[in-house]
Amino acid sequence: MATSTPAAGSRLHYAWIVAAVTFLVLLITAGVRATPGVLIVPLETEFGWSRALVSAAIALNIALFGLIGPFAASVMQRWGLRRVVLAALALLAAAVALSTQIRNEWQLVIVWGVLVGAGTGVTSMVLAAIVATRWFDARRGVVLGALSAANATGQLVFLPMLASVTEGRGWRVAVLVVAAAAVVVFVVVLALMRDRPEDVGLRPYGQIVHAPSAASAPPLAPLAALRMAVRSPAFWILGGTFFVCGASTNGLIGTHLIAACHDYGIPQLRSAQLLAAMGIFDILGTTASGWLSDRYSSRHLLFGYYTLRGISLLFLPATLDAGSAGLGIFAVFYGLDWIATVPPTVRLTTEAFGRENTGVVYGWIGACHQAGASMAAFGAGAIRSSFGEYDVAFWIAAVLCLLAGLSFLTIGRQALQARMPSPVTA
Repeated sequence: MATSTPAAGSRLHYAWIVAAVTFLVLLITAGVRATPGVLIVPLETEFGWSRALVSAAIALNIALFGLIGPFAASVMQRWGLRRVVLAALALLAAAVALSTQIRNEWQLVIVWGVLVGAGTGVTSMVLAAIVATRWFDARRGVVLGALSAANATGQLVFLPMLASVTEGRGWRVAVLVVAAAAVVVFVVVLALMRDRPEDVGLRPYGQIVHAPSAASAPPLAPLAALRMAVRSPAFWILGGTFFVCGASTNGLIGTHLIAACHDYGIPQLRSAQLLAAMGIFDILGTTASGWLSDRYSSRHLLFGYYTLRGISLLFLPATLDAGSAGLGIFAVFYGLDWIATVPPTVRLTTEAFGRENTGVVYGWIGACHQAGASMAAFGAGAIRSSFGEYDVAFWIAAVLCLLAGLSFLTIGRQALQARMPSPVTA
């Protein structure tokens, strides 16, 4: 007879503590990744570096952030969440603090491109997917939505503060604040993070326990998972649309909105506040998206998210030209949709490739997200250097978003229905 672990009781299930610690890890990771958006103008001013050069370092950072994800999932499977996350936080704290000493272009690329990119790649969206699927059977969509929203919350917490500190005390003091925050989260992870429910004598939250059955196959290694995934049309739909998601959020708006506002005479602190406002509304939008993905078609949700995002980008140049007042409306509209795509994308990944391979396959899909973000971060900077404005970059991203949304109603209908057969061996 089937039984279920208590969803609520006299004692808080440890899954919620792990989820809270993961939220903090993702929050500080988001704060680190948001920092270069504040540094573009100060680095231009102090060192005379072009926007294209600074954007290239950021693009490398974003690319590594995505590429390391699938391998991080495999390493976490072997060495445990706690050890891997602690190592990543230590690297981030050291690298961000070291960035105060940069004086040359190659040092910017090594520190912010390679070291910070590698550290954030471990504590990435893959971590949220692994924690949600490993620790939760019930409320998984809501938890994944909340963890995904930590990306926006990091902007909410750090961007206005970093912009204010940069204006008042200089950019070096600002990055030291971020490094100190990483040290604090390191201590929290050391004290509270656990790898699996079994480590504390529990089953996943809300798990229904049946009679003993054959053990499921172990997850595939990263390259084996990629070879399996690329044979499925579902991977190309999810990876291709997530490429567009990354290009239109982290790569374009997250990296260049502050600099674009500066071109229109909008102060850096005001533009950072706009990104923070997006963070507030993305917390609501992404958490609600997790709730919706537990109840409604993920394909239809993604069609709506990408289409609305494309429409908002089409009008962004006119909104910037009108001044900061109209940007408040854009921040609300875009914020609700910022990474609401994550919960339904993870659900479709699980349906297509199986729960045991969700982490590693989603890692490759997340790599596509960051490849798009990387190309957009560099491409938008190059467009700005060539044309003196960002309008073309915004319009290209808008068209890509509209096409991504349409794909879920056309070719995605059949591609996302068939599940890949489970491999015999891992």
